[in-house]
Amino acid sequence: MSQVAALSPTLCHLFTKLRHFTDHKSIPNAKCLHAHLLKNGVFPASAILSISLLNFYVKCNLLAEAHLLFDEMPCKDVALPWNMLINSYSQRAAPHYSFSALQLFKQMLHHRSLPNSHTFAGVFSAAAVLEDAVMARQAHCFVVKLVGSSDVFVYSSALNVYCKLGFVSEGRKLFDEMSERNSVTWSTMISGYALQRLTNEAFEVFRVMVSRGEEEVNEFVLTSVLSSVTFPEFVTKGKQIHCLAIKNGMLNIVSVGNAIVTMYAKCGSLKDAVQVFELSTDKNSITWSAMITGHAQSGDGEAALVLFKDMHSSDMKPSKYTLVGVLNACSDTEEINVGKQVHGYLTKSGFEFQVYIMTALIDMYAKCGFIVDAQQGFDYLDEPDLVLWTSMIGGYVKNGENENAFGLYCKMQMEGIPPNELTMASVLKACSCLSALEQGKQVHAHIVKNGFSLEVPIGSALSTMYTKCGSLGDGYTVFRRMPARDVVSWNAMISGLSQNGRGIEALDLFEEMHLEGAKPDYVTFINILFACSHMGLVERGWEYFQMMSDKFGIAPRVEHYACMVDILGRAGKLQEAKEFIESATIDHGLYLWRILLGACRNHHNYELGAYAGEKLMELGSEESSAYVLLSSIYSTLGRLDDVERVRRIMSNMGISKEPGCSWIELKNQVHVFVVGDMLHPEIKRIRAELWRLTKLMKEAEEELYQLEFDSVL
Repeated sequence: MSQVAALSPTLCHLFTKLRHFTDHKSIPNAKCLHAHLLKNGVFPASAILSISLLNFYVKCNLLAEAHLLFDEMPCKDVALPWNMLINSYSQRAAPHYSFSALQLFKQMLHHRSLPNSHTFAGVFSAAAVLEDAVMARQAHCFVVKLVGSSDVFVYSSALNVYCKLGFVSEGRKLFDEMSERNSVTWSTMISGYALQRLTNEAFEVFRVMVSRGEEEVNEFVLTSVLSSVTFPEFVTKGKQIHCLAIKNGMLNIVSVGNAIVTMYAKCGSLKDAVQVFELSTDKNSITWSAMITGHAQSGDGEAALVLFKDMHSSDMKPSKYTLVGVLNACSDTEEINVGKQVHGYLTKSGFEFQVYIMTALIDMYAKCGFIVDAQQGFDYLDEPDLVLWTSMIGGYVKNGENENAFGLYCKMQMEGIPPNELTMASVLKACSCLSALEQGKQVHAHIVKNGFSLEVPIGSALSTMYTKCGSLGDGYTVFRRMPARDVVSWNAMISGLSQNGRGIEALDLFEEMHLEGAKPDYVTFINILFACSHMGLVERGWEYFQMMSDKFGIAPRVEHYACMVDILGRAGKLQEAKEFIESATIDHGLYLWRILLGACRNHHNYELGAYAGEKLMELGSEESSAYVLLSSIYSTLGRLDDVERVRRIMSNMGISKEPGCSWIELKNQVHVFVVGDMLHPEIKRIRAELWRLTKLMKEAEEELYQLEFDSVL
C-alpha cells in the first residue's frame, strides 16, 4: 500500500480503475486502459501498474496475453510477477500448463530472482501434474535451503506432491520432520496412504491426530480417512468414522455424506450405502455417481440403471464419472439400447472426446456383442491409450474373435505401447481359446521381458493357457510358482487336469485347495464333477454334489446338474438320470435332455433315447444334432414314420446340420478346415495326401483280413 500512496494522483486514479476492471473482469475496458498506459509510456515504466496489469490478465484467464506482458516487464527481480504466472499455469492442472510453470521457475532461477513460499506452492502443484519426481525433489532442496521448516504452507505443498507421486515413505519422513502441522497437512498424509490403499496406516495417522488434539477434525480430514476404506474387511472402521461424523454434526456436509456413501459402496455394503443415500437431504451429482458406480461394481447393473433414471428425473446433471458408471452397468446387463441412449446423451453433452468416457463406451459395445461399433470407436481416436488397447483386446476375446485380439496385440507392440497385466491376461485367454501353444509361449516370453510376476491375474491366465493347450507340465510349474493363488488359479489347474484325463489328480488338488483354506466357487465344483464323470466315480460325484450346498452354501446351477446327468449317463444309470432330470428344481431347458439322449445312444437304450428326443422336440430344440440323433434312433427301431416326422419337423423349422470344423497350429500359423471347404491354398496337396493315406489304410486292412483268413484255414 505504501507503493500505491507514493503514486501521483493520475497514476493512483489509473491504478484504482484497473483494480475495478479486474474485480469485474471488464476485459474491453481494461484492454483500453492497457493501450492508454502504453501510449503514455506508463507501461512498463511503472512497476506497480505493470504488476496490476499482469494480475488483470491472470485473473481473467488470458494467460497468453499475460505471458506476453510478462516478457515486456522489466521488474523481474522480485518474486511477485513470477509467482502470479507460475501459479496461474499450475492451477490449470493440465500437463502443458504445468510444463510452462516449471519452465518459468527455471527462468526465474536463471534471472537470480529469489523464490518464496508462493513460488514453491505452484512448482509443487505443477510437478504433481507432470509426475516429475526429479523437479519435486529439487524444489524440496530449495525449500530446505530458503524456507524455514515452520512454513506449514509450503511444506504441506511438498508433502502433497510426494503423496500424489506415490512416495509415501518420503512423504511420511517429511511429515514427521514438520515442526508445525495444520488440518491440510494431516488430511494430505492420510490421503497419501489412502491413494496407496494402505488403510491401516491412514487410520494410524488419523488416530494420532485425534489423540493429540492439535487440530479439529473437519470435513477434509474425514473425507480423506473415509477414502482409505475400500475393502470389505475395513468396513467396521468406516462405520466408526460414520459414527464420528454423526457425533460431530458433520453428516449434513455434502462432501462427508458423499464420502460415506462411496465408502459403503466400495466395501460392498450396498444396504448401508442406500440407507445413507436416502437419508441425505442434499444430494449432488457426486452422491448419485457414488450410488450408481457402487451398484455397477457390485454386479447389480439393473439397480444402477434405475438410479440413473431417477437421477435424470430429478433434473440432476450427471458428471463424466456418473456416465462411466452407467456405461459399466450397461456392459454388465448387456442393455445395449440404454447404452446407445447414454452414448447419444454424452455426445450431446460434449463428453464423447474424453478418453475416460471413450474407454467405457468401447468396453460397453464390446461386452454387448457390438464389436464392430467398438472397433469404430477405437479407430476414431488418433492416439488410444493403454486402457483403450486393453479394452479392445478384451472385447475381441469376449466375442470369440481371438485371432483379431492377437493381431491387435501385435499391432500394439509395433507401436511401442507397453502392456499391463490385464492386457497380457486377455492375450493369454485368446491363445487358450485357439489352443495356440507356440503363440502362448511367445506371450509368456513377453511377460518375462516386461518384468511381470506370476501374481493374479497373469499367473492364472498363464496356467490356464498351458493346461488348455495340453501342456500340463508347464501349467503345473506356473501354478506352483505363483506366490499367491486365488480361486481362479485353483480352478484353472483343476480344470486342466480333469480335461486331460487326470481326474484323480484333479480331485487330489481340490482336497489340497480345501486344506489350504481356499474357498471353492461354483466353477470349482463344475471341474471336479467333470473329473468324476470322466473317471466313472458315481458315488464321489454324488458326494461333491451334496457337499456344494450343504458345506459351502453354493446353490447348484444347470452346469452342475448337467455334470451329474453325464456321470449317471456314462455309468449306464440311464433311468436314474431320467428321474434326476425330472426332479430338478431349476429351469434347465433343453440342456439335460440333450445329454441323456447322447448317453442312451451310447448304451443302446433306444426307447429311453426316443423319450429324451421327444422331450427335446417338445421344448422346441433348434440343435440339428438332437434331431439327427433322434432320427437315427427311430431308424434303428424300425419306426420309419417317426423318422420321416422328425425330418419334416427339421425342414419346417429351417434346421440344417452344421458343417464340422477343425483347426491345427503348424509353424506359428493356425489352419482352419470346414467340411466341403475348398478355399485352403494347399487344398489340392491336402486332398492328394488324404487319398494316399486312405489307400494305405485300406491296403493294410485288406492285408490284416487276409492274415486272419489264412490263420482260420
